[in-house]
Amino acid sequence: MKEMIMTTVERQRAKSLFPEIADFFAGFPSWPSLRPMFDTNLMRLEDELTDDKYMVRAEIPGVDPDKDIEITVQDGRLTIRAERQEKKETNGRSEFNYGSFVRTVSLPASADEENITADYDKGILTVSVPLRETQPSPKRIEVKAGT
Repeated sequence: MKEMIMTTVERQRAKSLFPEIADFFAGFPSWPSLRPMFDTNLMRLEDELTDDKYMVRAEIPGVDPDKDIEITVQDGRLTIRAERQEKKETNGRSEFNYGSFVRTVSLPASADEENITADYDKGILTVSVPLRETQPSPKRIEVKAGT
């Protein structure tokens, strides 16, 4: 009898608290900055800045890059959108995340937005943004005195 009680307690402790916390914060629209910490549909990113390029890697397993990933760049911001469809083949349990995933990052000032490339391999999307050698020089603005 003791073994049976112990097994039940261990199973209850093994259950993750994060989905319940994410559901709790979903009810508070005034706290959107806290939701990414607990949101289960968060696209995980890595980035790296070298002398000649800015690289962003996104963890997006289980998608078809031709149909399920969209990358856009506008006004110095790179946006990655992906969608993973749920396939209901069994009535079993699933801990996979399905639905839409979106992340936006600011690009460095010297980003060459016309020559961005992307590659998807083994669930990792790599976006490479070349950097221009010449940085835009600061522009001096003349201040006119009032009369």
